[in-house]
Amino acid sequence: MKILVSVKRVIDFNVRPRVKADGSGVDLANVKMSMNPFDEIAVEEAVRLKEKGVASEIVAVSIGPAKAQETLRTALAMGADRAILVQTPDDAGSAVEPLAVAKILKAVFDEEQPGLVVMGKQAIDDDSNQTGQMLAALTGRPQGTFASKVEVDGDHVAVTREVDGGLETVRLALPAIVTTDLRLHEPRYASLPNIMKARSKPLATKSPADYGVDIAPRLKVLKVVEPAARQAGETVGSVDELVARLKTLGVAA
Repeated sequence: MKILVSVKRVIDFNVRPRVKADGSGVDLANVKMSMNPFDEIAVEEAVRLKEKGVASEIVAVSIGPAKAQETLRTALAMGADRAILVQTPDDAGSAVEPLAVAKILKAVFDEEQPGLVVMGKQAIDDDSNQTGQMLAALTGRPQGTFASKVEVDGDHVAVTREVDGGLETVRLALPAIVTTDLRLHEPRYASLPNIMKARSKPLATKSPADYGVDIAPRLKVLKVVEPAARQAGETVGSVDELVARLKTLGVAA
């Protein structure tokens, strides 16, 4: 079985994003970039399935600028067999919206015919949490979102996910779309030998036009601002004082 894994190049999770002085967006100049953490978990799941003998090939795909090749090389070093970069313009204003990403992934899905698609549930730059669900709708395939456990059994996959009341397990016919949550796995670190091997693994470069997808944005960002500073808390001397204070703030009835 072939597994398709999508990965995205985002600001490293350890970096505090800065807003541009004109409020037009996030400043990406001289900022460390890395693979989206949820996508790292997706790659890890795909590699583990291959190690179990469930998968025979892992194809990593990314939609982004030329520098996204670095992210794909990381996926290859973790264990993916080959990669596809759907290259978009380098300027920050050309960020591809989730629907366009889903349309491109749908075209790649049709071309590659994978038995399973594994992807992070969301990207930490926009937190949209839309692409996996949109891809499932476009392909007409079943979806298992926020996966904390994945088990492939023949031509079906069981996906366990956390819900308000505990755990829910859904059984999906393959091919299926699975989005990963943080509790699924701890991603492995790529070893130096695997990093070296990744340099020689196939990496194809295509464009959105090759798949007939228009990536022109449908949304317009009016302004980006820093979150409001959190106000300091207050210390009260008793429960009665706390209740009175909450009433003053309109919190308590």
